Amino acid sequence: MRPFTYIRPATPQEAVGAFAEAGEGARFIAGGTTLYDLMKLTIERPNYLIDVTAVQGLDRIETVGDRLRFGANAAMSAVAEDPVVARDYPVLSEALAKAASQQLRNMATVGGNLLQRTRCMYFRNGGGGIYPCNKREAGSGCAAIGGLDRGQAVLGTSQACTAVSPGDWPVALVAMDASIELLGPAGSRSLPVGDLYRLPGDTPHLEFTLGPGEMITAITVPKTPAGRLSTYHKIRDRESYAFALTSAAVALEMSGDRVEGARIALGGVATRPWRTSEAEEVLVGHRLTPELALAAGQAAFRDARPGRHNSFKTELGARTIADALIIAAGRGRT
Repeated sequence: MRPFTYIRPATPQEAVGAFAEAGEGARFIAGGTTLYDLMKLTIERPNYLIDVTAVQGLDRIETVGDRLRFGANAAMSAVAEDPVVARDYPVLSEALAKAASQQLRNMATVGGNLLQRTRCMYFRNGGGGIYPCNKREAGSGCAAIGGLDRGQAVLGTSQACTAVSPGDWPVALVAMDASIELLGPAGSRSLPVGDLYRLPGDTPHLEFTLGPGEMITAITVPKTPAGRLSTYHKIRDRESYAFALTSAAVALEMSGDRVEGARIALGGVATRPWRTSEAEEVLVGHRLTPELALAAGQAAFRDARPGRHNSFKTELGARTIADALIIAAGRGRT
């Protein structure tokens, strides 16, 4: 890694000010579980690291009132193990618990986790011009298109990029209509989590909608009875902390066995956390059966565009949704 200057501000305002003063070569850092990896791979080359771990108050977990609020510096493990979250919002707790090993969950923060970058092997291992990657070097091409694309996206792709959005936590948050609180040079603002992520289009190197020097300060989730009937179902090559081949975050509102409301978001299959209204619409107003659950899953992949080696994701993804729906609904009978 190249040399960098390390700055530890005491307040969010100081952090934003330090970033503005440092300029384009600055990065915020919290747990560092993603950024340090990218620095070792020379994908990220910051001149300044603005360490926000000493900023007081950014690790609070609040569960009283009409919303959940997680400070951006709260550890993934702390949020997953919070008794209110684990009891009333299993989709959130499970997404965090299945995201990484216990050691990583103890270090990684819920705010930093939202800004993970793709694990596409061409992005991670294509330095020095070995493989072209439009995320690493804009306009260079995409080696995954027509290449080894088993792990690539089938939804939200473009002619410039098919890289999968890697997170589990963002998928659950999108399903639960969560928002983030931001602080930047122009002040504070709120943004739906789903709007944080850009589709690749012709500019896959532009991944997030954050303004220059903006930092995530908190995540808020509206409270809803649907949280009780929820789950995060993740299918991976191995049980031990692999990234998702397919995943589904599901929350339901039920009247007996009839679906009154449904929230479904997908991971492992799209270029950003993917809310699927197509699947939700199949369910609402109908009695939930295994057949209907599978029909909803198939509706989610109606517009999928698989590549050479990842067409299996459309069937696997549909069945992942179907299983998640049955699991979530079953929680109303326990």
